[in-house]
This record gives sequence, C-alpha cells and structure tokens, in this order.
Amino acid sequence: MNLLAVERIKLFSTRSPWWCALITLALAIGFAAIIASATSSDSQLSVSATLYGGTQFGIAVVMVLAALAVTTEYRFNTIRTTFQAVPHRSPALVAKAILVALVALVIGEVAAFGALGLGMVMRPNDGLGLHSTQDWLNVAGLGPIFAISAVLAVALGILIRHSAGAIALLLIYYLAVEELVQIIPKVGRHIHEWMPFNVANKFLRGSAQVDGPPPSDSPLSPGWALAYFAGIAIVLLLVALGVAKKRDA
Repeated sequence: MNLLAVERIKLFSTRSPWWCALITLALAIGFAAIIASATSSDSQLSVSATLYGGTQFGIAVVMVLAALAVTTEYRFNTIRTTFQAVPHRSPALVAKAILVALVALVIGEVAAFGALGLGMVMRPNDGLGLHSTQDWLNVAGLGPIFAISAVLAVALGILIRHSAGAIALLLIYYLAVEELVQIIPKVGRHIHEWMPFNVANKFLRGSAQVDGPPPSDSPLSPGWALAYFAGIAIVLLLVALGVAKKRDA
C-alpha cells in the first residue's frame, strides 16, 4: 500500500495523466455525439457504435499515459531514487503497473458510460441501453480492456525506457501492424486471429456484425478472449521485470 501511495503521488504530480484522461473522455464522448448526430433518423443507433471513439482512439491515449508513467522516470532519473528505496525493483514496478491499470480502468468506465449516456440523450427513440450481456460487455468491458492495455504499455516502457520510442512502437503496432498482418499470403489471417488487440475486440464486440469496425475473427469466446489478452500483458510485464533487474537504472 505504501508503494501504491508513492506511485500515486508521482503519477499525479505531472500533467500528462490529467491531459491524457481528458483527451480520452473527449474522444469517447465526442465521437458518441458525432455518430449520434450523423446517424439518419431511419437508422437505429447501436450501443457498440456509441463506443467507437473510446474503443478505437481511447485505448491509444491510455497506452501513451501508461508508457509515460514509466519513461518519464527514466528521463528525469527519478527511477534511481525509487530503486534505491526498493532494491529488488520488482515491487515498485508492479505497484506502478497496478496503479496505472486502476487509473485506466476508471477512465475507461467513465468514458464508456458517458458515451452511452450521451447517445441515449441524443437518440431517445433508439432504445439504447444495457439490454443484453453483449451490451454490458460493450460498455462495462471497456474499463478492463483499458486496464490491460495500460499494463502492456507499462511493460513496454520498462523495456524501452525512452518516451518517444515506446510511444511510437505502441501506436504503430496498435494502429497499423495488426491490420497489415492480414495481407501476408496464406498465414496472415491465421496470425491475425491471435493478435492481442484483435482478441480484445472479441471480448468487447463478440462476433456479431454491428455498426463500426468489423467484428473480431478470433476463435475464442469473450471470456477466454479477455483471459488471453490479460495473459499476454502479464507475460510481457514479467519479461520486463526480469530485464529491469539485470540492467543499470
């Protein structure tokens, strides 16, 4: 608990978490307003469509927040003080990952329910609401996906230690690599089925064809998709902890 308190003070003593949180909320709720206003009166707005901004762009911003939580310490050498206070290193880094994940979880839930609430206000006749299990996964599931994505970003930040490099790699992978993998002849589609964010999309959206981006082609059920995504984040974090112990701060 003491380590979590220390990490909380360090995280919120900088401006980046506040700006990233505001940008994420603005993207999620703003896109919900745009989509609600752009949908014709003859069409019915879906719950998934209201979450488009939060899902597609909010995750990217949250990962930037998480990466900066680590790389900023390396940039200003405050990580040396942290490791002097916690010589084993892993507890401090795990505390950082947990705290950032909790912050991302809260941001994701506020963004998701805010976007849905705005959609319900703007389109009162479309019957928007949490009427099914999939609706709950679309909305309440965004927080856990944000949290796991944040852990992935923290792990990458520990491995790379440089803000520009970590952010560039995260964004290139998230926004481009998983889609480009599909064009590899013969095996591209099969590889794509198991890519982390494609699997995470299966948890959020299921297999139904609804408004927004195409559904995930992952063969996993939503529950196993979340477990798989979390497993990848945990493995990458364990690798990062092992590397952090062996090299100089």
